[in-house]
Amino acid sequence: MLSKTSFSKSFSSPLLTKAPVALAIAAALGSVAVQAADAPSDKAGADPEAMEVMLVTADFRGIAVEKIPSSVTVIDAQKIEDEGARHFEDLLGTVANFNWSGGTSRPRYFQIRGVGEQEEYKGAPNSSIGYLIDDIDLSGLGMVSSMYDMQQAEVLRGPQGTRYGANALAGLIYLKSKDPTETFEHGARVSLGNDNLRTFSGFSSGPMMDSGELLYRVALEKHYQDGFRDNLYLDRSDTNERDELSLRAKFRWYASDTTQADLVLMHANFDNGYDAWTLDNNGFDTLTDAPGTDNQRSTGIGLKLHFTDIEGAELTSLTSYAATDHHHGYDGDWANPEFWAARQCVDDYDVNENGDYEELLPCQYDYTWDKRGDRATVSQEFRLTSTDAGRIFDGSTDWLLGIYGMDLKEDNNTESFYNAWPDEMLISSYEARNLALFGQLDSDLGQGYNLSVGARLERRHAEYSDDAGDAFDPSETMWGGHIALGKALNDSHNLYLRLARGYKAGGFNMSLPVELADKKEFDTEILYNYEIGLKSSFFEGNADTKLALFYMDRQDQQVSASQQDPEKPQRFILFTENAGSSSNYGAELEGNWYASDNLHFYGSVGYLQTEYGDYSYQDKYGGEVDLSGRELAHAPNWTWAVGSTWRSDRGFFVNLNANGKSQFYYSDSNDSKSKGYGVVNARMGYEADAWSVYLWGRNLLDKEYGVRGFYFGNEPDNGWADKQYIRYGDPRAFGLTFDLRLM
Repeated sequence: MLSKTSFSKSFSSPLLTKAPVALAIAAALGSVAVQAADAPSDKAGADPEAMEVMLVTADFRGIAVEKIPSSVTVIDAQKIEDEGARHFEDLLGTVANFNWSGGTSRPRYFQIRGVGEQEEYKGAPNSSIGYLIDDIDLSGLGMVSSMYDMQQAEVLRGPQGTRYGANALAGLIYLKSKDPTETFEHGARVSLGNDNLRTFSGFSSGPMMDSGELLYRVALEKHYQDGFRDNLYLDRSDTNERDELSLRAKFRWYASDTTQADLVLMHANFDNGYDAWTLDNNGFDTLTDAPGTDNQRSTGIGLKLHFTDIEGAELTSLTSYAATDHHHGYDGDWANPEFWAARQCVDDYDVNENGDYEELLPCQYDYTWDKRGDRATVSQEFRLTSTDAGRIFDGSTDWLLGIYGMDLKEDNNTESFYNAWPDEMLISSYEARNLALFGQLDSDLGQGYNLSVGARLERRHAEYSDDAGDAFDPSETMWGGHIALGKALNDSHNLYLRLARGYKAGGFNMSLPVELADKKEFDTEILYNYEIGLKSSFFEGNADTKLALFYMDRQDQQVSASQQDPEKPQRFILFTENAGSSSNYGAELEGNWYASDNLHFYGSVGYLQTEYGDYSYQDKYGGEVDLSGRELAHAPNWTWAVGSTWRSDRGFFVNLNANGKSQFYYSDSNDSKSKGYGVVNARMGYEADAWSVYLWGRNLLDKEYGVRGFYFGNEPDNGWADKQYIRYGDPRAFGLTFDLRLM
């Protein structure tokens, strides 16, 4: 009978068996293909048996994914490699009930089970989904997420009220890079492709001292491509370019038998263009005279200290600092002066001073918007965790206590120009301070039962001021937590029930007109998540599935609203308000199947139903629009992914995968919808002992699919009539990758 161990030996080339990566494999359950993953070993030459357990590193204790009483997707290094994922964006479609909003050059705003942000223009960040890279908090700044030399990506669904608090109402995204190794290993990679793609990557890892007490790992990647847009007005193909640099260094110091220190240094400079919108929705041939930009420069430091010389307990200290400069701007008229001058517009302002406000004149429309921000985040966490000797209640219960503090500061400078005149100018300063206490008990109740109970109490204070006269300083105390009961039905099936309470801080709206003065502030949102799951293995471990059913009750749901100013149509009034309640329910199914020593199948499927409770809003003319009972934005009913990988004993390799979504609403402020879609990707090549070469293609069928949509008036020659505008995902991409590895 085939086992995971024999699979790891026969399925990989000698190069891959030495690499600190894991197998990501999957299976079909009935007619539904589902996805799963197994764990990597951090040390070269590790026993393949160690690869059988994939740990959820975002959890307090690093529990195995098949044991954690929650719906979690873990994508390990082997799957990242097999699918040729260069950026986190390339993996988004493989995660059930996961979506993103494409209003930036790279994904920054995510939705889990229909909950999450779609944009953030105002400068008071308040994320629904946490985003961490090696414990460095980049929530709301997720675009700097290269997958090169990454150990695994984790998506935790549902509120993480005990572990992460206010920034994880809907869930958490956690990326973990590979750790330093005790033996030397080095690698380099080159990728060339269409759209002028050029990517150069390299890493080095090993001991810095003969004693092995100090280890290092460094990884560097430089990526460039034109961005799949042709600017016909400027005769350029690079106005939507991606020019991305990622650098990461990790150091591990075994200071003593009881003390370990891990230092992470990261720097990312994504100097990207942003020229993705077209008036005729062709999606790829733009006409702007002032193409936008979408830059993010982030530098982070993380220090993890682990002490085990405490009687009955271990102490962990997590310190992180992240500094980010971000710049987002766009050409809001999506065209150029010559384009508009060739069209006729009504003379609303009586330019000729003849009293004829219906006279047709050449259009004049020139609008640019620009925002520059500077964010600094400092966090500190201490947690005390029981060891085997420190368990309580007759040795049946592990315990954990912790304290967490964070300070986030962000200064923003926003400016826009309309027909060469300053339009909206705003300089603002924002600071939020969080302090939390948390604890957790994990008990073995006997007869296969286990119970996990956790709680978190968090105090948050925010301050905001701007040069327009708005000032706010709200404070609030929030709490969340979870209760989870697990039952091992037998060696192959684990059942769990979970109740979790999450929270998202209330806030304020700046720059509102007088008629919306009652919407200056909004309340805390509370989310209750009820979940039942079953995690199973079959055929002596050669297949496994993970099933979760959930119901989410959102109270005082925060909704982002948008109104176009009918008197000044270049302007939008943006604000957040509470929408009463809403409900989300559905299911996720993941799994894998080792069909033979050389072949595996994997996939996932998510089903989601969302519904507003009692919620209505006013359109730009003051009319009421009732959304009660309507589905939420960016919440497709179906998400799916399937894939397979084949490796021959002679080194040949083929991966074929596909993913897709059903239609979904683009916004909470209108009824504009996407279309359902599916994309197909492939990668094939040859893997030798020290080198590999691959041909790859993404979106092979060149499917046109929307990732962000607006519904508003942006054409003055058409009387500013509302119309749907769509930004599309990347078209067909293909290329060649050469990978070299030295041990």
